[in-house]
Amino acid sequence: MRRRQMVRAVAAAAVLLAVVAGLPAAASSAPAGPIDRGALRAALAAVHAAGVPAVQAEVRDGGRTWSGAAGVADLSTGRPAEAGMRHRVGSITKSFVATTVLQLAAERRVGLDDPVGRWLPDLVPGELGQRVTIRMLLNHTSGIGNYTDALLDTLAEVISVGQTSFAPQELVRIGLSLPATGAPGERYSYSNTGYILAGLLIEKVTGNDAAAEVTRRVIRPLRLADTYFPGADPAIRGPHAGAHFALFGVRDLARYHMSWAWTAGELISTPSDLDTFYRALFGGRLLPPAQLAEMRTTVPMDPAVPEAGGYGLGVYSVPTPCGERWGHDGGVIGQITISLHTVDGDRQLSVATNLSHYQAGIPEEHPIDTAWLDALVVGLCPDATARRAAEGTLRLPLPGAIGVSMG
Repeated sequence: MRRRQMVRAVAAAAVLLAVVAGLPAAASSAPAGPIDRGALRAALAAVHAAGVPAVQAEVRDGGRTWSGAAGVADLSTGRPAEAGMRHRVGSITKSFVATTVLQLAAERRVGLDDPVGRWLPDLVPGELGQRVTIRMLLNHTSGIGNYTDALLDTLAEVISVGQTSFAPQELVRIGLSLPATGAPGERYSYSNTGYILAGLLIEKVTGNDAAAEVTRRVIRPLRLADTYFPGADPAIRGPHAGAHFALFGVRDLARYHMSWAWTAGELISTPSDLDTFYRALFGGRLLPPAQLAEMRTTVPMDPAVPEAGGYGLGVYSVPTPCGERWGHDGGVIGQITISLHTVDGDRQLSVATNLSHYQAGIPEEHPIDTAWLDALVVGLCPDATARRAAEGTLRLPLPGAIGVSMG
């Protein structure tokens, strides 16, 4: 049975993100404040109680850090969830890849407004290759179709994709075979294909494997010991929780071949490593000021509601009850991550859960979504007054209102 809308909604995180963007926003980012450890513990416990097997998070505020977890990491053994478990972070990979491309731009080895066809003429030939720029790949305005819309189209494919090895060029061809989502540069339309092309661009410019180049430039200098590209290894090395696709019940999909995501979403990390990465990124340790400014130059994700948030080059901004926050989310089969931060990286939240597609076929707000959103607000907002102001305003679009395959 074909269930296009259910399987295409792999990133439930994108739905949650839309809700956060819909909350009343403060006029500016709040200053650093206390970490409400009791409220955070209760918020994670509520996410688990709502139906998520395992949830973990880290909150930083200046020099203060809180890490916690709730639930069961392994449903077969009852092993409890722990803070610091490794996790597939999906499209948060895009922030790492965009940072690498921007470093190459800072070195004048590539230009953000170079046509993609100059570098990858065999993959994006002709007029399209001359009109689509590297910048458009990174901010999702290329108009190139999203290959995961075709790749993850049935429940059977949810299983088969995780057992298949895909070449990046194959993924690009799938994306290019889909209808264009607009003229190059016309509007935002999320496309994983653009970040596969970005990975191939890194390889063309540097002559090195893309994952190795991101590791050399970003992961290793920051000493992110729990962050890596798994490559051909379907396992998550080290302590981790299971990965559960709600339509398959208790089946554990943590062992899953991730070649289908590559530089669009293959990365494994932890909340702590993500907080370290984004603090370094927004603090100017990874990019010169000019390139960091380029990264934070956004296009509206919804042109009809530009104040709801904007996408830059591998990062986005959203309003929250306590001010603007920057970062990214990621959703793969069975695992969801959201990582949001103040523009200076002072107040940070990274939270990860191991259940996806729980909304499928449910027309009303799911209790998990309510608990998720409460946890996000508690983690993002140091001010209890701002948190209370958000109460009663939480809302969710109908399932399928946001169709993203791997956000």
